[in-house]
Amino acid sequence: MDWLETLVVVVHVVIAVALVGLVLIQQGKGADAGAAFGGGASQTVFGSQGSGSFLTRMTTFMAVIFFVTSFSLAIFAKQRAEVAGEAGIPVVQESSQAGAQAEQAPSADEPAANSESEGGDALPELE
Repeated sequence: MDWLETLVVVVHVVIAVALVGLVLIQQGKGADAGAAFGGGASQTVFGSQGSGSFLTRMTTFMAVIFFVTSFSLAIFAKQRAEVAGEAGIPVVQESSQAGAQAEQAPSADEPAANSESEGGDALPELE
């Protein structure tokens, strides 16, 4: 199972880098003015519509793969957490002493002088 998780992580990283590259290659909507000065000739490589539809399709395809690998990694992490819980790793729980002390804490109705006379570390009241 570890080799499968490693494979998914490698594919995830490669797709992430490729996705960043594809997004940086694409032209924005305002880049049409720059094409008038010679930038438009390079778009004939991808056909008459230019590189827009090809790059958009590739970006969509890689984004879907990125989401699938993200969900797969989340499932792997959940399985590892469940296995760690079953392995006997101690879980932090509230002790009964902390609960008893919380019940004995003075309420807001009692004056601060009472808690100070009991030896508690009460904070001075703000005026």
